[in-house]
Amino acid sequence: MTRREKSRQLYERALLSEPGGVGGSDQRGPRAGFEPHPTFMARGTGAYLEDVDGNRYIDYLAAWGPLILGHRPQRVLEAVHRTLDDMGVTLGFNHELEIAASEAAIEVVPCWEQVRFTNTGTEAVMLGLRVARGYTGRTRVVRFEGHYHGWADLIHFSVKPDLALAGPDSAPIPLPATGGMVGELADSLVVLPWNDFEALEKTFSELGGELAAVICEPILAGTSVIPPLPGYLERMRELTAKHSVVLIFDEVKTGFRVALGGVQELYGVVPDLSIAAKALGAGFPVGAVGGRKELFEPFRQGRVTQGSTYQANPMVLAACLATIEELKQPGFFKRITALGDALAEGLTAAADEAGIAAHARGVGPILQMVFADHQVNDYRDFIRSSNRSDYRDFWLGMLDAGVMFQPQPTGCWFVSGAHTEVEVDKTLEAANQVLMKMAADPNRTTTGART
Repeated sequence: MTRREKSRQLYERALLSEPGGVGGSDQRGPRAGFEPHPTFMARGTGAYLEDVDGNRYIDYLAAWGPLILGHRPQRVLEAVHRTLDDMGVTLGFNHELEIAASEAAIEVVPCWEQVRFTNTGTEAVMLGLRVARGYTGRTRVVRFEGHYHGWADLIHFSVKPDLALAGPDSAPIPLPATGGMVGELADSLVVLPWNDFEALEKTFSELGGELAAVICEPILAGTSVIPPLPGYLERMRELTAKHSVVLIFDEVKTGFRVALGGVQELYGVVPDLSIAAKALGAGFPVGAVGGRKELFEPFRQGRVTQGSTYQANPMVLAACLATIEELKQPGFFKRITALGDALAEGLTAAADEAGIAAHARGVGPILQMVFADHQVNDYRDFIRSSNRSDYRDFWLGMLDAGVMFQPQPTGCWFVSGAHTEVEVDKTLEAANQVLMKMAADPNRTTTGART
């Protein structure tokens, strides 16, 4: 077992001053799977993390997604340092970097004609919904079960709902994702199962004229990695256009990652609005909402407003500009896609060799190991089919082997520009050993241990 004694001591200290021993996000704590205590990190370099006990990990968690270029990318840090020296952290006024960053992003994201920056993906989703409601004059929004759109009360429903409470498969009930939320906001949402053509058609037939927007992760990455079925996004696009409903792609995880222009470039389905964050800033805190120019007309008229002290500050937009330039380098996405594909193929082959019902599924540089005997296509199938005990054993084994990724089976792995064939080979070697050890365990439970 890898020793993490200093992490344990820091956690005990943190419990005295931070709720649950976590100062930032609950996804870093024990309840999210980091048991018996969180791992405290000392530094990150390239494709690797090092914890306070000196343990080194190949990093596929990527700070939960932002580190598209790996840890401490030189070009991005140099741009930020120059900006801090020249302009400072924030000015409280407009500046030229706002325009330059907007122009650079609009050039590469298909649906973006205008863009506004935020501090986080959650804020960007909130703004996107305000844009849609302000433009259409309607209130209700369609969202999908198992998709994650940030933690704001406005949309944080049916993320990982208890199926005993969530209603019928074809007509889920909106359930708050946490205590402390305003439950009445459920009335503004319509929750649908992902990849269900019939439910989509029925909703638009009955409610098309009441809907302000449809928001989705176009590749579902909030429940492992579940791509859209062939024709699903296309039909969504047709129905939203027919009923004058704003189609929003939440590309916080996929934007600037699966392709320079995100899923909309990869699949050729162009929404009205899309949300970006994470990879856009290569680790610096940023979000963005972009889309058709006419959708932002209420802002120009003053009928819809939005403001924030720290949004579009020079430091962050310098990081965005440098990140986009790095991502535009010839062959960047081809290389990380090939690495992701090799990783997925190798993990699946290792599970097959060990005789364990599991496979890796993903889209290029974003993937997950799914412990199920078939490919799932929606949240409920995933919950009913995936083996939580196997996933937990696999995660713990890989952690001890020096490979870091998300401890939750609903999470995903991120391949960055800092990864090479060397890290992929080391990862697959570790996975082979871990899966073989799992298969040989006489106490392993193969049934009744479901997520």
